[in-house]
Amino acid sequence: MHSNTVRTRYAPSPTGLMHVGNLRTALYEYLIARSLGGTFVLRIEDTDQERQVDGAIDVIYRTLQQVGMTHDEGPDVGGPYGPYVQSERLGLYRPYAEQLVVEGKAYHCFCSKERLDAVRQATEATGNFAGGYDRHCRDLAAVEVAARLAAGETSVIRQKMPLTGTTTFHDAVYGEISVENSELEDQVLLKSDNFPTYNFANVIDDHTMAITHVVRGSEYLSSTPKYNLLYEAFGWDVPTYVHLPLILGKDGKKLSKRHGATSFEDLIAQGYLAEAIVNYIALLGWCPKDNTEVFSLEDLGRVFAIDGISKSPSVFDYDKLTWFNAEYIRALEPTQFLELIKPELDRVFAGNPYDATMLAEILQPRLTQLTQVPDMVAFLAQRQDYSIDLFTNKKSKTDPEIAAALLPQMLDVLEKLPNWERQALHDLLINFAIEKELKNGTVMWPIRIAISGQDVTPGGAIEILTILGRDESLARIRIALEKLNTRSAL
Repeated sequence: MHSNTVRTRYAPSPTGLMHVGNLRTALYEYLIARSLGGTFVLRIEDTDQERQVDGAIDVIYRTLQQVGMTHDEGPDVGGPYGPYVQSERLGLYRPYAEQLVVEGKAYHCFCSKERLDAVRQATEATGNFAGGYDRHCRDLAAVEVAARLAAGETSVIRQKMPLTGTTTFHDAVYGEISVENSELEDQVLLKSDNFPTYNFANVIDDHTMAITHVVRGSEYLSSTPKYNLLYEAFGWDVPTYVHLPLILGKDGKKLSKRHGATSFEDLIAQGYLAEAIVNYIALLGWCPKDNTEVFSLEDLGRVFAIDGISKSPSVFDYDKLTWFNAEYIRALEPTQFLELIKPELDRVFAGNPYDATMLAEILQPRLTQLTQVPDMVAFLAQRQDYSIDLFTNKKSKTDPEIAAALLPQMLDVLEKLPNWERQALHDLLINFAIEKELKNGTVMWPIRIAISGQDVTPGGAIEILTILGRDESLARIRIALEKLNTRSAL
């Protein structure tokens, strides 16, 4: 390698949204670099033009920015090993492939797609070397190869894999892994359109960018011998491999959309904070040395260690993510929280005035996802239709009859209250309960139902009275009394 400095790279293909598996890979690459004082590189692998999605590169930049994973080198910030976009490196790959041909470690293959399909079907039918290439062009005479190339015949360049023995490699998570060479196909390095294959470009780019640690999902374990045989063919040092366990849904199957939101964007849209998502994803396959669960990205960068990565698959638990989210929401500064929920509050109140500070105060301890805001405050912006059965509460020892008896008395004292402020409302209603020799709940429950029209509210009766203001609160109590009196008349 070019340097002793740890260098990791996140090398996504711009094919759509950022799946949580991709985000975890990026996160672990970032944390390995930060924890070991290394460099975190962003490389865009866009040689598979057919799968590329418009706007996907912007998604990559935006997601990394949102979660705070700053890359040290990349297409947008530059660096000494650029260019950092694979399609801008196309001139780099053929010379390396041709070098292997000259050294007898690779060869030109002229087989048509039709022939390859026929060979694949035949080998699959006999059960021999499932779906593999029969090495038809592996030993063509140099003169024939030169003549066919001179005649303009198209070819791919394939690597000559060893026909016997085993290839063994070490993975930092899974340990020593060996593969029989007879199971390895003579892999294509350079396609007929001059584009490198994914494996070949990966190895060339990682070597020429001095990457020391390659982090990826465990589904790539089986193809790692192919990478190693390329490093060996060139005489290059092999990087440290770190393969990550699968992320599963609760049903034990690989995480997919049927389990719920699986992309970073979808989770954000569902009201999860970026910091909570990152914290939770960090623990999907990695375990700290103590029982700490809540980590900032900066904290993770200090304590993360490769030896804490597990071999076992991790289950994506939305309930656990929601718990993390609630912890992060409660830890926000009140001004930060208000800034986050204000767009939702503005939509709900649609231009009408509201006490944003008090709303933030009562919502912050109760929210688990930001998307809950509209449903939690809708009753404040608009009167709700409700059944008077809500006035029944065994714990508070109230029912519609008790409510019908108490509310006129409370309405009377509230109408006479000179200053409609939180403390004054509190003192008034508590004193009312004392004078009537009632439990606080027996007083607060009927008035809360009357002004909210629902049994679960963020904040109690006093907070809701304060937020609604004198006129709206009194109007709602009068409407409740009409409901109760109509019921009694029946």
